[in-house]
Amino acid sequence: MIGNGFIGPAHIEAVRRLEFVEVVAVAQSTQEKADLKAEELGVPLAYGDYRELLRNPDIDVVHNCTPNHLHVQINREIIESGKHVLSEKPLAMSSSESRELLALARKYGVVHGVNFNYRQFPMMRQLAEMVKQNEFGKINLIHGSYLQDWMLYDTDYNWRLEDESGGRSRAVADIGSHWCDTVQYVTGKKITQVFADLWTVFPIRKKPLSQTETFSATNETVAEQYEEIPIHTEDYASVLIRFDDGSRGVFTVSQVSAGRKNALSFELNGTRKSAYWKQEEPAKLWIGHRDRSNELLMADPALFLKKARPSIHHPGGHTEGWPDSVKNMMMQYYHFIRDGKDPLKDTPSFATFADGHVSMCIMEAILKSHEQQRWVTVEE
Repeated sequence: MIGNGFIGPAHIEAVRRLEFVEVVAVAQSTQEKADLKAEELGVPLAYGDYRELLRNPDIDVVHNCTPNHLHVQINREIIESGKHVLSEKPLAMSSSESRELLALARKYGVVHGVNFNYRQFPMMRQLAEMVKQNEFGKINLIHGSYLQDWMLYDTDYNWRLEDESGGRSRAVADIGSHWCDTVQYVTGKKITQVFADLWTVFPIRKKPLSQTETFSATNETVAEQYEEIPIHTEDYASVLIRFDDGSRGVFTVSQVSAGRKNALSFELNGTRKSAYWKQEEPAKLWIGHRDRSNELLMADPALFLKKARPSIHHPGGHTEGWPDSVKNMMMQYYHFIRDGKDPLKDTPSFATFADGHVSMCIMEAILKSHEQQRWVTVEE
């Protein structure tokens, strides 16, 4: 595991739950940090330089959980070391870089994954099967949002706000990418055109002089000691979208919506019925009808379609949440490796670098649309 802020330990916890994968090493920016993290997480090996980790012949797979600006270089070196790679998103800082990484992963024949874990919720697997079986008829409209509040105050600060670390986009790249990947997975549609409006609610933020971790509460005493930093990435975005089959949609992302902690939600409106899901209540799927009472499907293997059942691991009423979606991502990824499948021939049931590249292309189209205030075609 390279990088162990908020998401790295979540990867480790999920991988350990698989029982057939051993976490053997962590890498941090210094040896001291690596030693502390290894002791905290109970990992035997610690590296202050990730390149030393890559030279260890006993390591088969490397997870890249570093800040965004480090993804492309580290992903490239993981691939060139001949090891399988699982990267956090965004895959790179530009679509040209993500295209390069996808080509490189295919050239070396390594198993490559991107942690788009929301598609791995049991209810998302169920909904995708319902769509495939045409239960909703033709899906004409897709709309929703992904709202958070961890950037609500101008004293909230994180490395994602910095251009050189986070990239040209923040709310869209960080959470909008998850929304787009999830709805494309569930519906089987591709986003082909976008019209975007972005807004930096706080063009100046107050950076605490002491470091804070992602999603951590800012200490009021510390927050009084700060420097003012200009912000160029968006706190909010709304995006009109067109899909490859001519259907329409819209989504809003925000990191300044009080009370919304991790509120990804979306609704599908078909010619037969509708469906609505929100991540903060992941075991429920609302199904809407015109001519009879609406339904509420609860996550239960006894009620799921056959192909969706392997994604749910507990009886109905035993809710599986966000950590379980990460576990499902790891399960699909590591079974693919353990079963000896070929990433060039076999179709994986997890997001790959190809999906990461598509995400980069959508993000760049959204940025271009906002800059030019017009519809922009997603170029892959």
